[in-house]
Amino acid sequence: MKKLVRILDGNVFALSEDNGDMAFSPTNPSGFFAFDTRFLSTWRLSLDGEQLNPLAVHDPSYYEIRFFLVPGHPTHYVDAKVSVIRDRWISGCGFVEQLTVLNHTGEAVDHVLRVEVDSDFAPIYNVVWPHASTLRGYREVSDGCLRLGYRREKFHRLTDVSSSEPAEVDERGLTFRIRVDRQGKWSTRLQVTGLAPSPNGEDIRTRLGHHGHQKGARLRHDLSEWLADAPQLSCDWEPMAVTYRRGLVDLAGLRYTPLAAPHESMPAAGLPWSATIIGRDSIFTCFQTLPFVPRLATTTLRLLALNQGTVLDDFRDEEPGKILNEFRYGEMAAFEERPQSPYFGGADVTPLFVVLLDEYERWTGDGALVRELEDAARAALRWIDEYGDLRGDGYIWYQPRNERSGAKNHCWKDTPEAICYRDGRLPGLPRATCELQGYAYDAKRRGARLAREFWGDPAYADRLERQAAELKQRFNRDFWIDDGGYFALALGPDGDRVDALASNMGHLLWSGITDDDKAAAVADHLLGPRLFSGWGVRTLATEQVSYNPLGYHVGTVWPFDNSLIAMGLRRYGFLAEAGVIAESIVDAAQHFAGRVPESFAGYDRELTRFPVPYPAANSPQASATGAIFLLLRTLLGLEPYGEHLVVHPAIPERFGRIELLDIPGRWGHKDAIGNARTGAP
Repeated sequence: MKKLVRILDGNVFALSEDNGDMAFSPTNPSGFFAFDTRFLSTWRLSLDGEQLNPLAVHDPSYYEIRFFLVPGHPTHYVDAKVSVIRDRWISGCGFVEQLTVLNHTGEAVDHVLRVEVDSDFAPIYNVVWPHASTLRGYREVSDGCLRLGYRREKFHRLTDVSSSEPAEVDERGLTFRIRVDRQGKWSTRLQVTGLAPSPNGEDIRTRLGHHGHQKGARLRHDLSEWLADAPQLSCDWEPMAVTYRRGLVDLAGLRYTPLAAPHESMPAAGLPWSATIIGRDSIFTCFQTLPFVPRLATTTLRLLALNQGTVLDDFRDEEPGKILNEFRYGEMAAFEERPQSPYFGGADVTPLFVVLLDEYERWTGDGALVRELEDAARAALRWIDEYGDLRGDGYIWYQPRNERSGAKNHCWKDTPEAICYRDGRLPGLPRATCELQGYAYDAKRRGARLAREFWGDPAYADRLERQAAELKQRFNRDFWIDDGGYFALALGPDGDRVDALASNMGHLLWSGITDDDKAAAVADHLLGPRLFSGWGVRTLATEQVSYNPLGYHVGTVWPFDNSLIAMGLRRYGFLAEAGVIAESIVDAAQHFAGRVPESFAGYDRELTRFPVPYPAANSPQASATGAIFLLLRTLLGLEPYGEHLVVHPAIPERFGRIELLDIPGRWGHKDAIGNARTGAP
């Protein structure tokens, strides 16, 4: 697979090769995408019949890119008599491409410029998991505009292509016969627009008021405001500052406007294959970024509450009170070939919803939202006990209702082989993974605070606190593996311990469910050679039969996972260990141009000397991007207490001095300063 370059704005994005072409192929994921559909699968530029090759690619921001191109092979570059600049930027539910042909000779030259255009209108799932595919739909030429279309019953998608300069338009593209003056230039602007008409003929874009679906100049202004509103960071270790700014820009690009909230935004999960609402990723990202951009959480909480489960629906794994895990607009969801319309197959999302609601109020003081979402939060807490507890033993278990097209694992490690014994066997169903119990414990404790302080129900608060205490006691007994000194990855259907050594137990520190006398052993494992690669904590430890340094959930390093682990280590007093993880993730980001990818390979640092990319990782990815913010919070020891922000730094020597200015919250804006030499502000 070729390395692709990308531009994006929420769930609208374009992937191309490094010369700007999008070339149709069943195994090539390039194209222009919006609303979970590939609106263009072929977008190929040629000059006088020759393919163009890149001299340079410049991407100044997430929504725009520039290609410098010449015809011919690299040996001819030095003698290039003509060059082409290809500027591309997102605009609405489409993109604009400005083509500029430069003549470097002393006389006028005639050229034929051709843009080949086509689409397969493939659902994004067909692109993620490639299989035999064909171009499909219809093509129309009218008034100098090329329209590609696809219709299946009431499902209708259109792509319009037009040019600012006259062109010969046919059903396969646009041809320009041009003359460029000596040392002169010629230019045209191409507009590509994706349309998704509803049955009444209305384009769903008309219901979007998203800041991101705007012209380039307004996007630039919006990004400037976004960066100015965020806390300002300075750090003696430059990679930290670089990664922080890159994270802010990537978060801006991932802002997504759901149709149900056309004037608000929330984090899309990641580019390219998760550019949509994924409840788990949105919640984690909002939690990670609360001290920096708290307004993302407001939309996320409201949107998830609005779409909370109300009925039993086996196809969608829906249950009353359950929070959705994924929502898509594409063809396969529309015709129920896939259940993401919406899909509720995540047992962790519901307790995490309550966790985020409480943490949001602690930072912002927005009690009005807590009262507004009381019914949703109570329903989520009720789900934990009524539907999450399949066996009536006080634990959250999961067993897919949709066994045909639903997810096998309903936790963040949702690939089929992720939950395993150390000898590689897979447990039967139902399963109760360890981190689910930590989330439930945290949700009950936080729900108790909300009930006592905002809902006027102290009896309910007492009951939740009692349930949380009982869960903690029971959990530390049933999940602990004495001879290994660690928590089991899960319980199997017979109640036996699924004994793989995995990163999940780091989330137990984050949630607070771990007994104090077990925390040191957990920390030792997390920073030990089997789990810690030198670049971060692996998802699965070496010496487990299923371990694979390139396995998605069985050996790679996930930065979001590491950020929760670091915060958990700090919670239990392991400040130096938390700093080691923070330093390793920032160090790794240097090898990805400051961007924190979704995951990377779990090879030992001493073996590879650099973090090896995971080929199919989303990048940017929301909760991976959010990792840098939670790690920064952990290093500075930022905690809200009532109307005050407490700062208690514990900063590794390499970072030197860190200053984070204008941290927003219920206190207004505060500064946090930490120095590695003293460990105090």
